[in-house]
Amino acid sequence: MPPFPASRFRQPLITWFRRHGRDLPWRRTRDPYAILVSEFMLQQTQVATVVPYYEHWLARFPDFASLARADESAVLHAWQGLGYYARARNLHAAAQSVAKNVGGVLPNDLAKIAALPGIGRYTAGAVATFAFDQAVPIVEANIARVLARLTNWEKPIDTAAGRDHLWSTASVLLPKKNGRLHNSALMELGALICLPRRPLCAQCPVQKFCAAVEPAALPRKRAKPRQVLLHESHAFALRRERILLEQSHARWRGMWILPRLAAVPPRSPLLQLDFPFTHHRITLSVFAATRSFLPNEKQRWFPIAQLAELPVPSPHRRALEELLPRQNLCSTFART
Repeated sequence: MPPFPASRFRQPLITWFRRHGRDLPWRRTRDPYAILVSEFMLQQTQVATVVPYYEHWLARFPDFASLARADESAVLHAWQGLGYYARARNLHAAAQSVAKNVGGVLPNDLAKIAALPGIGRYTAGAVATFAFDQAVPIVEANIARVLARLTNWEKPIDTAAGRDHLWSTASVLLPKKNGRLHNSALMELGALICLPRRPLCAQCPVQKFCAAVEPAALPRKRAKPRQVLLHESHAFALRRERILLEQSHARWRGMWILPRLAAVPPRSPLLQLDFPFTHHRITLSVFAATRSFLPNEKQRWFPIAQLAELPVPSPHRRALEELLPRQNLCSTFART
């Protein structure tokens, strides 16, 4: 635990945050729905990337009721480009649960928030503190880094012991009120000052409380599993300005992708591109469909002009954006 009074730590932190905290759109609201949307989007995605998606999403689905009524295809299309589509499905399921079970209004109750589909300890706490100003601890990547360095925690933080240490430390530092302000400041410190590789220790408002001997070496995590290399083959089939796509039932469930090929054709691909997915590195090879290529029941012909309306995962969208102009066809995937 920190060897100093928590109140002495909080005062300079809050003063710094009031002067230097960023003006982010989700900090201008206390709407539980908008805050929940931001929290789902910010998981594993940078703030700069999230801002336009967040604003576009709220314009299209302004509340729990509108999102609950939407079909999954529309939800996935609005999420297109953010990746990690399970987040969109979980957010959709949470909205449906709120609309069905609590009258469309998220209750000011941490346990009930945590009971929603796809919501873990951090997200429940974030909504409780940012929407309802509850004094509850939260630990995400930025806060974890700050707390690990503050306490010079040299063991991996992604173990049960590491997580217990971080959450306990967050609880000790937490004030009895103004949880929103405190947690925002702690998170912002990690985002702007206590950086992963080159922490700006000389600019840190709470440096005198930090026990880290080598800040840049912390936090530590367990060794990552070796990356698995995969190769996937897909067909590029055009007919009278229509393109053949199939609906995925696996990695990108519910989204439209180029048709899978069971075997690698004995010819050169039109295009190859690599992309990461969890602990995999996937090479996507796209081959021109031959005259003998036969569509199956999972596949459909779509007008090229309709592509912008379909949920298409980023790697396949990139492939289409490169291949369609070669056929003198529009490749625009404008978000609507």
